[in-house]
Amino acid sequence: MTDRRDLPAPPTVAGLVLDAGLDLLDRQMLDPEGVPVSTVDDIELTTPDDLAHLDPAQPPVISALLTGPILMTRVFGGRLPDSRFIRIPWRVVADPGVVVKLGVDADSLDASWTERWMRDHVIARIPGGRHDPE
Repeated sequence: MTDRRDLPAPPTVAGLVLDAGLDLLDRQMLDPEGVPVSTVDDIELTTPDDLAHLDPAQPPVISALLTGPILMTRVFGGRLPDSRFIRIPWRVVADPGVVVKLGVDADSLDASWTERWMRDHVIARIPGGRHDPE
């Protein structure tokens, strides 16, 4: 059994350290106006300078939040092909808090097309669905 004192110290990391499972996955993403964009289904990691091998001195960083139609894969198992994910660049994330706040408008992202389609084709056809309740 290895004594904990024999293990090397973890590397010092600059920036915000997040636990993806607790702090990001399945969180709602909102634009600056509070409009729902989507949920975080997965994350894309890269190493600084796109190193091909993992160097402990350079831990991976988040390059994008991924969202997509993954309901069936959660029910039946498997993984969605990478081409089906919609990537939201990490640089547009303003605050990864209880909800992930983005710094760009929801209409500028491909991830909100389902919300827009539902609003325009389903909700708008319901009587009173074209305006906010009074």
